[in-house]
Amino acid sequence: MTPRVRPMGERAFLLEVASLDEALALHAALAATRPDGVVDLVPGARTVLVRVDPSTLALPAARAWARGAVEGAVPGAAASGPVVELEIAYDGADLTETAALLGMSAEELTRRHAAAQWRVAFTGFAPGFGYLVSDDWPFDLPRLETPRTRVAAGSVGLAGVFTGAYPRDTPGGWRLIGTTGAPLFDADAASPALLVPGARVRFLPVAASTPSALAGSSAPGDPETPGTGTPGDPQPPGDPQTPGRGIRILEPGLLTTVQDLGRAGAGAVGVAVSGALDRGALRTANRLLGNAEGAAGLEVTMGGLRAVAERDLWVAVTGAWGVVRLDGREIDPYEAHAWPAGAELHLDWFTRGARGYVAVRGGVDARPVLGSRSTDLLAGLGPAALHAGDALGVRDDAPAPIPVAPPAAWGAPHDDELELELAPGPRADWFGPEAHETLFDTVWTVSNHADRVGARLDGPALARVREGELASEGMVPGALQVPPSGRPTILLADGPVTGGYPVIAVVTDASLDLVAQARPGTRIRFRHARAAV
Repeated sequence: MTPRVRPMGERAFLLEVASLDEALALHAALAATRPDGVVDLVPGARTVLVRVDPSTLALPAARAWARGAVEGAVPGAAASGPVVELEIAYDGADLTETAALLGMSAEELTRRHAAAQWRVAFTGFAPGFGYLVSDDWPFDLPRLETPRTRVAAGSVGLAGVFTGAYPRDTPGGWRLIGTTGAPLFDADAASPALLVPGARVRFLPVAASTPSALAGSSAPGDPETPGTGTPGDPQPPGDPQTPGRGIRILEPGLLTTVQDLGRAGAGAVGVAVSGALDRGALRTANRLLGNAEGAAGLEVTMGGLRAVAERDLWVAVTGAWGVVRLDGREIDPYEAHAWPAGAELHLDWFTRGARGYVAVRGGVDARPVLGSRSTDLLAGLGPAALHAGDALGVRDDAPAPIPVAPPAAWGAPHDDELELELAPGPRADWFGPEAHETLFDTVWTVSNHADRVGARLDGPALARVREGELASEGMVPGALQVPPSGRPTILLADGPVTGGYPVIAVVTDASLDLVAQARPGTRIRFRHARAAV
């Protein structure tokens, strides 16, 4: 096995092999020898994504380690993973129609599905969603022409060569053949995902009934569809009837969520990084208050937040530009301010930029999920998006006094035209020279389809020189995916962990914060990264 190394920006790379078996074996070998500095290992259908923290492990050193790990990769070895038994009632809405497509009876389909020896190849669009394959399953089924707007948690479906079980309610286009009541994902468990890459799965038929409901909430996304989504329903941020917690929300504006610097390292079980989109703005707000840079704060989209302090606090506001009032008095951003109990903080609608950050001394409190207090609306992890009446706690974790801030240059974010650096993507060879010229010569426009999942761009189509579908592979924030329309989408912090559209290039880490402040209509120019790898 000699994998091909494909770049994925300046902090990751893909190792590409010839088959799924080789990819699983490679993932197992990499996981067994994983050094410090390797943030995540995400298997795909023919690849393994390696994400690196360059402050701990240089990318060339990570590539050298990965090549050495290939020697320990034995195809077939990954099939010896743990065995998971899933009870299934073959009562799916598409069972009869799917059997007819395969030229067999429903009874024959269920018998063959239950008799097959399945294994988890990789995870996908939602935490705990495993793509299962089997040598005993020779069929390749098309997805539904029109995806359902809601597939119930626990539904078991077929698509392509895969079978999979939905961990939570979500739209989807897989053909539903049954239901299971197994707890597929529990963020509080030592091993959150029941189905992890390499695990072997047996389906145990039970009488058709209504299996025990799984805790789940609406989240978007068909397993192969990138782009923007609709908020889910994560855990409540706090008891709105309990006084004295720290902050009470009077009006949340368009969208306000709790965010820290995210939850890295869980991509293999389908969990995105999440966290503040403009990390620099959140870090600055925390530094102004003597907090740790990663303390949780509020991310306010487009403004409109009104909140009252329920005890004496200190606050700093950074990021997008707009009028900020404290107790009716206009205050400057990028400064620490005393926020007395009973006083109202009001962030008016932003006139420049898209996302503002409100930090309080000590940090906003919320129950950590997989090491982070961040809200992931797509996956339904962390606190719910804030509503009027919600109460938030404030922690006492500030490790340093409030600094005497020296004069510093700051100003409104540039949101009329941005210049973003692009590093090479793994599927640049799917596009010809003309498409690459178009990518860098065009002034793109951020469309109305822009949120924490991704920002779709309007402009000319980027024509492929290679047709066909791309087998699912790992994604990173900043990946410039090109769907069949030819118009790219910049994936952001809540974006899918794996995807099936080619990535022509990757926005550099330093440029990602700029994308956070892009509003619909913002113009974007791309240029080659200065130190592309």
